[in-house]
Amino acid sequence: MAYRLSATRLQTYRRCAQAYYWRYEKRLPGPAGFGGTALGTSLHRCLAQFHGDWDAQDPQPSRAWLAQCWHAIATDLNQEQQHEGWQLLETYYREQIQPQATWQRPLAIEGRIQATLVLEGIEFLVSGRYDRLDLREDGLHLVDYKSAKRLEPPRPEQIDVQLGLYQLALEQRYGQLKSLSLVHLRSGQAYCYGCTTQQREAVLAQIATLAQQIRSDQQWQPQVGEQCRSCGYRRYCPAVNAEAEPIPETITSSSDRRIQLSLAL
Repeated sequence: MAYRLSATRLQTYRRCAQAYYWRYEKRLPGPAGFGGTALGTSLHRCLAQFHGDWDAQDPQPSRAWLAQCWHAIATDLNQEQQHEGWQLLETYYREQIQPQATWQRPLAIEGRIQATLVLEGIEFLVSGRYDRLDLREDGLHLVDYKSAKRLEPPRPEQIDVQLGLYQLALEQRYGQLKSLSLVHLRSGQAYCYGCTTQQREAVLAQIATLAQQIRSDQQWQPQVGEQCRSCGYRRYCPAVNAEAEPIPETITSSSDRRIQLSLAL
């Protein structure tokens, strides 16, 4: 089974190698995350159909076409969710579709990207998913929809890791990535981030450092800081807990050294 590394994992490693080791190497259970909601899933499906199945005969897809897509997708939602979803889609249409006089069909919709690279003698499989890929006159642009009630713009170090990984994943098949846009469906606002060579090279360096540590089984040192306050492994960490609990004996290390990078944004 492949060893996986997502943008979230790489960011965890940057914050604290010890937390990374416990979570991903020792597979020590940590705080549970939240899965996607039925409304969020339906919104993504609707926008995939809206952009992907548009006949492109008109300068831009119509509001009526958006409504048709939503009515077909939202049948499993309750009335309140259907109403809320349509409000979000109307906001998206008003803020993202109408201002552009002309549209063209995206290069790809809700696809998977995958590429391989070799660092420090280890083969890496870089893979991930995207909502939309647009090929415009100035280059390739990736679009990701966000349906959360609040969207906190990523910190610079977070977005740099994401952009670096996406560049590595896309370049072998599609060429150089120009930008990533995070579109908040509730506000209609798009946060656009440009790609740089520095982001790509920095991520390559981070992956190489991590690979060396994994291969050599060096000690994973804790990094004490603000992140410790919300860390799910505080009770095991002697750096912040004088009475740290021992690691459960049933926890086992991952022995696989083939590395897969998965872009889970």
